[in-house]
Amino acid sequence: MRRVLVLGGTSEARMLASRLDQDPTLEVISSLAGRVREPVLPTGRVRIGGFGGAGALAAWLRTNDIDAVVDATHPFAGRITANASAAATEACVPILVLRRPEWVAGPRDHWHEVADLAAAAESVPTVGERVFLTIGRQGVGAFADCPGWFLVRAIDPPEARMPRDSELLLARGPFTVDEELTLMLEHRIDVLVTKNSGGELTSAKLEAARALGVPVVMVARTPIPPGVQSTADLDSAVRWVSEPHRC
Repeated sequence: MRRVLVLGGTSEARMLASRLDQDPTLEVISSLAGRVREPVLPTGRVRIGGFGGAGALAAWLRTNDIDAVVDATHPFAGRITANASAAATEACVPILVLRRPEWVAGPRDHWHEVADLAAAAESVPTVGERVFLTIGRQGVGAFADCPGWFLVRAIDPPEARMPRDSELLLARGPFTVDEELTLMLEHRIDVLVTKNSGGELTSAKLEAARALGVPVVMVARTPIPPGVQSTADLDSAVRWVSEPHRC
């Protein structure tokens, strides 16, 4: 029996774990970082918590006889992906990154694309005054000193300092387009800030912004480390796990 580590926390990771769990020749272990208080758990064996860096993860891979790693973490979990890549190389374990496709602006979208959260915070005052901040709880501190009013939506309360004039909305998606339209109209939102995480589960806010003519400050995702194999297709990831690989 081959052992596969799925670095998860995303819907793609849960779907992958479910698919792989149907193969009697595989033992699937899903690892969640533990940043969400009540995560949606995948099928099969689950461990929660970090590994302690690339070196510790490499040791864990060797100790647990892992045959393959699939990094299906959030597209903005750059540190986890970098550590996983370095650990897989050190432990001589093949690794694949599973990433959903990026969102792409359409002709009716008004996007201000920026490199990171710091650039987004600088850009916001030039775009709007009533901000819908949908970046999760991590990174909220980058906007702490921004002028304007903020509606901050997250699953769990942010640990960093909130923007001075803000309202916190704790909610777990997915949300419908009608729900997003109602929320943005009720709070008179004139700029949406989000990360280019991609996927259909969280795209309703973009459709609502498009319908209302609300501009979007879009933060670019973290690039995959050079030389690391990746795919955006779940079927391809399942096939990759079943195939032999050299590290």
